[in-house]
Amino acid sequence: MAGLTVLLAGSTLWAQTSGDAMGVHNLGAGSTSPITGSSSDSCSYCHAPHSGLNRTLWNQKLTTQTYTLYSSTTERNKGRQPTLGGDSNECLSCHDGTVAVGNTVVYGQIPMTGSRNPADVFGSNLQPSHPFSLARPLKDNIDLAITVKHGKTLDPTGAVKLIDGNVECTSCHNPHVQGKDQKSLNFLVKDSSSGQLCLACHDPTRTMGSQVNPIADWTTSVHALSTATISMSASLGTYPTLTLAACTSCHGSHNGSGAARLLRAPDELDCLTCHNGGSSVSPMASYANLAPEYAKLTAHPFPTTAYPHDAAEGTLLNNNRHATCVDCHAPHSSQSVGVFTPAPLIRISQKDVAGINASDGVSALTPAVNQYENCLRCHGTSTGKQVLTTNGYLPARAVSYSDPLNLIPQFALASTSSHPVMHVGNSILGQPSLLTNMMQENGSTANPNRTLSPTAQILCTDCHNSDDNREFGGGGPNGPHGSKYYHLLERQYVYNTPTVAGGTVANLQPSPDLTANGPYALCAKCHNLSIVNSSASWSGHVNHLADGFSCSTCHTAHGMGAANASISGQRMVNFDANIVAPNPNLVTPQPITFTYSAGGNTCVLECHGQAHNADGTVSPAAIRRGIGKRK
Repeated sequence: MAGLTVLLAGSTLWAQTSGDAMGVHNLGAGSTSPITGSSSDSCSYCHAPHSGLNRTLWNQKLTTQTYTLYSSTTERNKGRQPTLGGDSNECLSCHDGTVAVGNTVVYGQIPMTGSRNPADVFGSNLQPSHPFSLARPLKDNIDLAITVKHGKTLDPTGAVKLIDGNVECTSCHNPHVQGKDQKSLNFLVKDSSSGQLCLACHDPTRTMGSQVNPIADWTTSVHALSTATISMSASLGTYPTLTLAACTSCHGSHNGSGAARLLRAPDELDCLTCHNGGSSVSPMASYANLAPEYAKLTAHPFPTTAYPHDAAEGTLLNNNRHATCVDCHAPHSSQSVGVFTPAPLIRISQKDVAGINASDGVSALTPAVNQYENCLRCHGTSTGKQVLTTNGYLPARAVSYSDPLNLIPQFALASTSSHPVMHVGNSILGQPSLLTNMMQENGSTANPNRTLSPTAQILCTDCHNSDDNREFGGGGPNGPHGSKYYHLLERQYVYNTPTVAGGTVANLQPSPDLTANGPYALCAKCHNLSIVNSSASWSGHVNHLADGFSCSTCHTAHGMGAANASISGQRMVNFDANIVAPNPNLVTPQPITFTYSAGGNTCVLECHGQAHNADGTVSPAAIRRGIGKRK
């Protein structure tokens, strides 16, 4: 009740309508309704004082249409066909389109002129309309006001009411007064600005044990509090601002086009109605303009028809690798980010979103506490993960975990080495190139809010982010919505992509470009590349960079999900087997394999036609015995 009181106190109460209270329901001759009849008696089109059909003295011929009723995987209360002669059946006798307007029981068909708005004719498919005429007794649900189960609503005025303990058309609509809400002239029983009508039954403050209330924290969400103006061209109703439109910004009580839950458009298209950078809502910050992100080189994939999104799906998205907006954001709770909280905590733009526990890779966290937990809905133990060619080249690591797309073992504390996403950094081997602060996108200015240290922790979005995000100096949205770089990377990170293992590699740069525009720009966000390209880090770096090799040729980006005796994984060394081949100079029966010695910083392998030997020397690669040509 406290949350409802705040909403009511902060809303605008429109004045009572003046003039013709019946509005377009006044079908009498001479009225301004778009459809009128020859009789001047406005009441007679619906009522007959002495020969009506039922307790309401109903006169319009009743419809006997059978309807497809609202259903969804999250709806506990099931609809039933409206009772003949009941409130909803009376309304549908005009609004389903099967009975002509003015077709009365007592007076026959009254001659009519004009036509109705097609949006007011619902037909037989009521799936896109708010559920009504529910099977009784009503079942309880976490987002329903507890009073609904007992026949009442939370509306303190009593205008929003249950009809014989049920939800009917007249629970929300008063057919005799069109303009009680003068901004929404839809015969509402009361002013419904700021969601008052919806919040009479749907309670964001309710708790039920460990159940998750999907509308929790609504009163403090950006969608409830934004005063941005809504353009009429957006077709989001007639309220002037998002604050006043509230629920109706995303949901329509009738004629919704989403598959369920009365969405105005399916899934992410519902969000992009406003977050498209157009004139739908103004002012809209540049970082809230998401549509251009999904037109970039790489973007998070939206659901396909084969694996559609559903609100009741499990937190672990098995065989359903997609990222519709609500997989990463809870629209009833999301808040605008003003301060970027330190890693690994989730940002308030993702408040109340679900995640997966990294300790077992399966159990749900509702809500997620850390950002990576939300990413693990798809990028952990889930099955059906895909390698999308649109994301660019994927290295084949010499030592690989059984599921190379499962990031949990790669980032785990037990990993030999990893970027510190799921745990704090390990400083045992030292990190001479590590900067004290992450660099802004311009590559020359430090981000004062993002400090680095050997024991610091970072976010997934420190690497996978919009290339113009505002946290690091751009004006665009934060998060991995879309990027002009492969793999949804914030900055350029170029891979070597040879055609055969051990073959000659095309140089990235004849002389290493270590700037923010160079092929190593992503690494330069946290590492001083001048130190990397010197003996202070490893003497071999200078030659490899001069020869045009990418960091990914020798280093894995996430961490070591597995290790063996030949490649320990220290310093995240794990060769790309598409570029690096086993050393062909080894004499059989010595096994042909890759090796790396962290102590001596020496490798045993073949790369770009040169054999790297255990003693640190480099020599021309011999022809492999019994093979006849270099692989």
